Amino acid sequence: MTTGAQTPPYTDRPRRSRLGRYLPLGVAVWLVLEIWLLTVVAGAAGGMTVFLLLVAGFVAGAVVIKRAGRRAFRSLNEAIQRGGSPERGGGNGLMMLGGLLLMIPGLVSDALGLLLLLPPVQKAVSRLAERTLDRRLRGAAPGTLGNAFQQARMHRPDGKVVQGEVIRSDGPGPGDEPTGERPPLMR
Repeated sequence: MTTGAQTPPYTDRPRRSRLGRYLPLGVAVWLVLEIWLLTVVAGAAGGMTVFLLLVAGFVAGAVVIKRAGRRAFRSLNEAIQRGGSPERGGGNGLMMLGGLLLMIPGLVSDALGLLLLLPPVQKAVSRLAERTLDRRLRGAAPGTLGNAFQQARMHRPDGKVVQGEVIRSDGPGPGDEPTGERPPLMR
């Protein structure tokens, strides 16, 4: 059915980021590599060996995650008792990520998980992530996030804009109205 209205020759679609474009391809390549490697190891060592490797990886990952979680909780409790803020991470986040990679079935993810459990690798990854985040935050336009929140507060889901004014009063001052019954805001 046509309405007779002309459609513009070029529709302005938002561009996809590199991550959004290449992430599905990367996941597919990773899955194919994991399956291929599991079949190669199963052909060389047997299916039961591969099964035991996968179960051992899952159990080791669960132990690592539990241990890192306990350590993070303990450092948080100590910081609260001291009255300060907890120390920065302490490597617990990367240990949990390493444990999660160990729990995911596959030999490549197990190798990456084991690498993340090594303290020198944790320090290097932590520094890299910190520099990348710092560079991204410096490159962002100032006020972008604040403007997004302001727009989200002002626009209602039905598209109407709520206009208003905030008047802050810290307490009754000289000449203020008494704090009794107030008239309703809408009639």
